[in-house]
Amino acid sequence: MISQILFLAGLILCLTGWLSPPFALALGLLFGFSFPHPYPSQSRFLTKYLLQASVVGLGFGMNLHEVLTAGRSGFTYTALGIAFALGLGLWLGRWLKVNHTASILISTGTAICGGSAIAAVAPIIQADQEETAVSLGTIFILNSIALFIFPPLGWALHLTQQQFGLWAALAIHDTSSVVGAASHYGPIALTVGTTVKLTRALWIVPVSVGFAIAKHSKTRIQWPWFIALFCLAAIANTYAPSFAPVWQVLSKMGKLGLTATLYLIGTGISLATVKQVGPRPLIQGVVLWIVVASTSLWLITIGWISL
Repeated sequence: MISQILFLAGLILCLTGWLSPPFALALGLLFGFSFPHPYPSQSRFLTKYLLQASVVGLGFGMNLHEVLTAGRSGFTYTALGIAFALGLGLWLGRWLKVNHTASILISTGTAICGGSAIAAVAPIIQADQEETAVSLGTIFILNSIALFIFPPLGWALHLTQQQFGLWAALAIHDTSSVVGAASHYGPIALTVGTTVKLTRALWIVPVSVGFAIAKHSKTRIQWPWFIALFCLAAIANTYAPSFAPVWQVLSKMGKLGLTATLYLIGTGISLATVKQVGPRPLIQGVVLWIVVASTSLWLITIGWISL
């Protein structure tokens, strides 16, 4: 009963707007490490759809022209980055002797968009529940770390908002953490980070198709329809200014929903999650993440990657 009350109280607190995304995640982690989760399956279901709805809500606060500019520029970078991360991740998995299926999921989650990519690819490659859980645990642990360390690193390195948004979109796994970190850095970083990240997320489809062909799988491909709704929201905000008060409310709701999403993600990480992941998959995820993050940061700072 105590865990139920505290869980719901934390969720309501995050929906009030009194907490920033990093604090919401920290509150969720505190709960996850201190209490057994009272609603694990319901929380996972809510997290998935609340994140998608929140991303659409954020679209009502963005200008379509800025979204298209960032999307076009980010397409090539995301394609090259995904190919690099997948290749390196699979090589690291073999070298570290990580379970092959889990290695594919960790590499895919790092390369594309974290938990969403893992959820899409897992049934195609016939991953069992343990392999999927280990992969998700690895990605979510690193996502949590990224949300806390990326903004301070950006400020310490004097990155512009545009540079930081691009770096976050290319180097952080999950959409929720990208948006959370970028929103903490500034509004321009939020627009760039969200748009480039969603461009990266679109690669779920071709990568899933590639694995389906390789594995001769007939599993149905999951299309990220919420990205199209995000674009429609940006169109509405750009070309229907008379409804600006409505769009502002929806954008605000998107930010609150994102904060609640990060809280829910935090509550799903516990000591049991860390133990279940084990050292080898975690090492694979950490090394791959460090290489991807440092390489993309270097290319951004020397001007090879820009918008």
